[in-house]
This record gives sequence, C-alpha cells and structure tokens, in this order.
Amino acid sequence: MGDRLKGKAALVLGVAPGNVGEAIARRYKDEGAKVMIAGRRGDALGEVASAIGVDSQVCDITVQADVDRLVAEAAGRLGGLDIGVNATGWGLLKPFLDHDRADLDQMNAVQFTGPFQFFQALLRTMTKGGSIIQISSVTATIMFDHHAAYMGTKAGLDHVVRCIAHEFGHQGIRANSIAPGGVADAPMSGGGLGIPSVAALYAREIPLGRSGVSADIADAALWLASDEAGFVTGQTIHVSGGQTLRRNPSIMEVFGAFAPPSA
Repeated sequence: MGDRLKGKAALVLGVAPGNVGEAIARRYKDEGAKVMIAGRRGDALGEVASAIGVDSQVCDITVQADVDRLVAEAAGRLGGLDIGVNATGWGLLKPFLDHDRADLDQMNAVQFTGPFQFFQALLRTMTKGGSIIQISSVTATIMFDHHAAYMGTKAGLDHVVRCIAHEFGHQGIRANSIAPGGVADAPMSGGGLGIPSVAALYAREIPLGRSGVSADIADAALWLASDEAGFVTGQTIHVSGGQTLRRNPSIMEVFGAFAPPSA
C-alpha cells in the first residue's frame, strides 16, 4: 500500500477478471486513488469490483451513449477525474484475405472509434488537467501474422494519443500509450504463454528473457498516472522486455510449439 496517487480519481475501462485492466485498477487503489472500473460483462465486472473494493459500471465501448454516461457517472461519483485508462481490446487472429466487412467494422468499433469517443468524453471532463493512458500493443510496431486489423487499429490509436498530447497539453493533460508484448497471465494471451514450449519461443525473442505479466503493465500505468511522470506526454512506452529490438515468432513457429513432439 502506498500514496503515489493519493487524492487522485481514476476510471479504468476494459476490466475483467485476471486481465490487465484489473491489475491496473488494483494498483491504483493500493496507491491511494479513488477508482471506478468499467467493462462489458456485468457479472464479471461486479466480481472484480467486490474483490478490489471499488465502484463499477457496465459499459460497452462500442456504444457512445454508454461511454458518455460512464464518464459522467464516474466524474460525479469520484468528484472529478484525474486519470482515464482504456484497456479494452479484441485479439482477432485471421488471415488478411479472410477478414470481412463485419470483422473490420467490429474491430474499428472496439479499438478505434470507441476509444476515440472515450477520450473525447474524458477531455470534456478533465478541466484541471489529467493523465490519459491507452493500452496498446507491441504489435503496433513489430509484425505478427494474421493480426492485421488488430495491429492497424492499435497503431492508429497510438497516433490519436499523440494528437491529444499535442492539442491538450496546454490544459495540463498528458496522453500516453503503453505497449505490452504478450502478457503471460492475461486472458488475451489465451493461455498459450503458460505452455513451456510457447513461453520459450517468445523468451528467445525478448532480451530480458521472459514474457511480461500484468504487474509489469500496472507498474508502467502507475508511473504514467502519477506526478512522477508529469513531464511525459505523447509517448508510446514499450513494456515488452525489449521485444521490439527483435521480433514476434511466426504463426507457424507458434503452431509448432503447440504441437506435441512426434513419436
């Protein structure tokens, strides 16, 4: 327990049991912030809210009315907002030519339009400065097979974050992205990084020798939310053990690591 965020109010959108959003919300609460969490699944969200001891509200980021209502409600309950985090995402894996219009519309709604509107709502509320944090991905910088729609929207939103930093810095608002690699203990990774052969495949491409865990991302999110990062804005902070210095394994390497050894 600490006080690095004492007196600050934080809204974390995209929270579900065991995910990065939950880890960030827990860290903020432990460091003295007033916290409200939001996510799409009510039962799961309530479970996390009860465990952490924070307020919660169901919100579908693809529905603008939900987003606007969430930000207004959070500001009302918490007495304003100093920190806003978007930790939503959809990890679609599909060959490039197999993406259809429905895939693209949904990906844009979840990972571009929805977050854009969330940031708009935050910016209308943060009249006394604040910190906006987008959870991006290492794949916005380095390649991974069958992931184009995910990667493209994450990369596009990183540039939107830079635009926010540029346009609203004079109001004392900072905006930054955090780009994790694979997060071994998060649902988005699908459990694959818990398989030793897959974990070893990724570790080979990471200078620090391991995949990340949710606590690594929460550490970075705490720093960016705190006054310690008060002169940091418009940046993408890579929390990936240095993986951008190398690469992601190919999809065939990953499939091969899943496969049992031949007799």
